[in-house]
Amino acid sequence: MTRAEFDFDEVIDRRNTAAVKWDKYAGCDIIPMWVADMDFRSAPAIIEALKRRVEHGVFGYTDPPQQLNDAIVAALERDHGWKIRSDWLMWLPGLVSGINLVCRAIGEDGDEVVTATPVYHPFLSGPVHQGRAVMRVPMRLDGTRWVWDLDRLEAALTPRTKLLLLCNPHNPVGRVFSREELGDIARIAEKHDLVISSDEIHCGLVLDADKPHVPIAMLSEDIAARTITLMAASKTFNLPGLGCAFAVVPNGGLRARLTSAGAGILPRVNAMGFAATLAAYRDSREWQRALVRYLRANRDLAIEEIARIAGLSITPVEATYLAWIRVEVPVAEAVPFFETAGVGLYDGRVFGTEGYVRLNFGCPRSLLQQGLDRIRRAMSALQSM
Repeated sequence: MTRAEFDFDEVIDRRNTAAVKWDKYAGCDIIPMWVADMDFRSAPAIIEALKRRVEHGVFGYTDPPQQLNDAIVAALERDHGWKIRSDWLMWLPGLVSGINLVCRAIGEDGDEVVTATPVYHPFLSGPVHQGRAVMRVPMRLDGTRWVWDLDRLEAALTPRTKLLLLCNPHNPVGRVFSREELGDIARIAEKHDLVISSDEIHCGLVLDADKPHVPIAMLSEDIAARTITLMAASKTFNLPGLGCAFAVVPNGGLRARLTSAGAGILPRVNAMGFAATLAAYRDSREWQRALVRYLRANRDLAIEEIARIAGLSITPVEATYLAWIRVEVPVAEAVPFFETAGVGLYDGRVFGTEGYVRLNFGCPRSLLQQGLDRIRRAMSALQSM
C-alpha cells in the first residue's frame, strides 16, 4: 500500500466491538475523546502480519523471535541514535504492568516513589499497589511550557526515596523534554542514588520536528546504568489491545531484580502481540510518518479552535495525540458538563491536577471538528448564562 492510500479520514464504526473507549458511552450521542487509543485502522503491514499468524492456526506459548529483538535494536538507533544490545530487552505484557513491576522491584515496603504531576495515572496508582508511597511534585508553567520544578523535586526527596518515574514524551501535557532538562533531572537522580524509570511509549509520536526525542538513558553510561526505559509499539501503531511492551535495561543487576519481582506474576506476551510489534517496527515506517503528519494537522486544528473559546486555554502539544486543556470558568464538574454537550473527555484530577481536562485528537478530522464544535457551543452557552 502506498503512502497516498493511508486513509486517516475514514470514520470506522467501533461500536459493538467491546471497545473500552466507545462502550463507555454506548447508546449516547457522546463522541469519546478520553482514553488514549486512536480511531484509525492500524498499519497495513501489521494487519497482514496478523492475518498470516492467524492462518498458521497454532497459538502456543511464544518467545520473542530474534528478528523482533533485532528490529527493536535497529529502530532505536535509526529513530533516536540510541545504540542498545538485544540482551538489554525485557518483554512485558503491557506498559502499565511494567510500571507496577518496576515499583515492586525497586525498594521495600514503605519506600517512596517520586514523580511530577500531572502525569499518566498509573504513575500514581502503581506505587500504591506495590506498597510504596507516592511523592507528587507539581510541575510548573514556564511561559507556555510545562517543566519539572527541580527545587521542589529535590526538597521532596528523603532517604526512603528510591525511584523516580519520568514520562517523556509527557502524558498528558505533551512535552518533549530537551537534553538539558533531562540532564538536570538525571543529576538529581545521581546525587540521591535514585533508579529512573522512564516511560517513553509516545516517542514515535513527536509532532515538532525541531524537538527530537532523547531517551534519558542516552545521556551517559552512568545514567543508563540506573535507568529502566519502558516502550511499546502500542501508542504509535494503535495496538494497545494486543498486550505487548518491553523494557530496555542496560544494567544486568536491575534486569535480575525485575525478573525476580515478576516471577510467577507476569504472563508471557502473546503470539499476536509479537507479530504485530515486529511488523510495526520493521515494516510500518511510512505509515508512521503519514500518521504523524495527520496528527500534526489535527493538533494545529485543536489548538487553533480551543484558543478561540472563551474560558478555555491550551499549551503547545509537542508530541502525543493528547491536548491538556485548562477550564478557566467555574463548572461544578467539568467532565459531566462536556458529556452533556456530547463530548467525553478525561478529568484532570485522574492525572493529579484539578481544573483541567484531556482531549484525545487521534481520530478522523471530521470527528475532531464535531467534538470541537460541541465544546465551543457548550462554552458559549455557559458564558451567556
